[in-house]
Amino acid sequence: MTNKLTHFVNGKNVPGQSGRWFEVTNSATGEVATEVPMANGEECARAIAAARAAFPAWAATPALRRARVFFKFKELIERHADELVDMITVEHGKVRDDARGSLTRGLEVVEFVCGAPHLLKGSFSGDVGRDIDCHTIRQPLGVCVGITPFNFPVMVPMWMFPVAIACGNTFVLKPSEKDPSPSLRLAELLHEAGLPDGVFNVVHGDREAVDTLLTHPDVAAVSFVGSTPVAEYVYETASRHGKRAQALGGAKNHMVVMPDADLGQAIDALMGAGYGSAGERCMAISVAVAVGDIADRLVEGLESRVKSLKVGPGSDDSSEMGPLITAEHRAKVASYVDRGVEEGAALVVDGRGLTVSGYPGGHFLGGCLFDRVTAEMRIYKEEIFGPVLCVVRVADLDSALELVNNHEFGNGTAIFTRDGGWARGFASRVRAGMVGINVAIPVPMAFHSFGGWKRSLFGDTYMHGTEGVHFYTRLKTITSRWPTTVRAGSEYSMPTMK
Repeated sequence: MTNKLTHFVNGKNVPGQSGRWFEVTNSATGEVATEVPMANGEECARAIAAARAAFPAWAATPALRRARVFFKFKELIERHADELVDMITVEHGKVRDDARGSLTRGLEVVEFVCGAPHLLKGSFSGDVGRDIDCHTIRQPLGVCVGITPFNFPVMVPMWMFPVAIACGNTFVLKPSEKDPSPSLRLAELLHEAGLPDGVFNVVHGDREAVDTLLTHPDVAAVSFVGSTPVAEYVYETASRHGKRAQALGGAKNHMVVMPDADLGQAIDALMGAGYGSAGERCMAISVAVAVGDIADRLVEGLESRVKSLKVGPGSDDSSEMGPLITAEHRAKVASYVDRGVEEGAALVVDGRGLTVSGYPGGHFLGGCLFDRVTAEMRIYKEEIFGPVLCVVRVADLDSALELVNNHEFGNGTAIFTRDGGWARGFASRVRAGMVGINVAIPVPMAFHSFGGWKRSLFGDTYMHGTEGVHFYTRLKTITSRWPTTVRAGSEYSMPTMK
């Protein structure tokens, strides 16, 4: 018998009622690990209703008391870290170190919102006019929704709901159905930390659930992370129905390797950024831009490293890269490798034939390396989301910048060089939301904000950090005068401060 999951609504585990189920596989074995219920519109509406009912009391709770819930939540996550890491590794396939690292990055957002009383401070100006003061406050929106991807089943939800809830909102999370167990455990830990019933809810589902969440009149804001076509749909649908929306989409992150770069450092960085998490990261480096005469040495160094990459189950501590999330996704990634060969790119390392002893049903694909890729090829243009690294050769930094800036995605990028002028010029001129200088994966810390440019982000506000606080609150400005002064009489012109 497979384990059957539930939804989490109004502080309780609630069985699914639609009769539809999705089979969640162990990525390393291919076997069904659990089944998750697919919510219908009525089930989603009940979760929204629970969140709406909980909102007035939670919004009126002092920020200091809300922060104390997250202090306790932080303690519980640390206590149950191994359990959460195991859930991520089984359902997603990440190696344990990667799973633990992603948990830590999510926990950093929890640590950030423990400072909610400071983060929600407004401003004050005294005597803006005679006996008139002006001040601002930030107030919560209401019911907020998060729709999150499979590749970070703990980290990405924790980039959303801690900020929203600490700001005084209530929340409905729709995690990926491909690795849903960690989200339920987070809900249980939040409840144990003292979060009131209805403030945080989890519903599983597919498009029916998503469309309900995007269009329901009681939802005030929607946060999304996923592919660009879906991000665009989410943003347009939510906005059309009057919701505040931020939708983070796809990426094709370039790492520019200058002729003066430390070659060993650059190769180490490309291995981790290109093949870590089996390339299933929106911040993965999928294009290495080799500038000038470093190209041959870079490809030669990468070839030996990719061939020796240790691929195996995430539960094996010797594994450097685990399986892909599903058999279907593995087939999709492999088809891109087929396409690259057809398009004329040089396949330096072919991981399609990899087998892992003892795991015949696992969704494994070995590391793949292409050289002499051009900007016209589909393997360059499209997000592959797998362990496939493309090397593009260019003559100079201007050509590298042109390549990066002309791509439809602008999520993250990096440059490896010893030259401060090159680095500074690149950072200033490149059109991407996050830039690394000798840092391959420049994911900002929780007290900064995460987001891309161009078709990597729909909406005007980044995620977590101070921009996250602004997204989940409305600014209210109050101008006041108390009736202790002499009346000035009626004024029929535009008021000015005198």
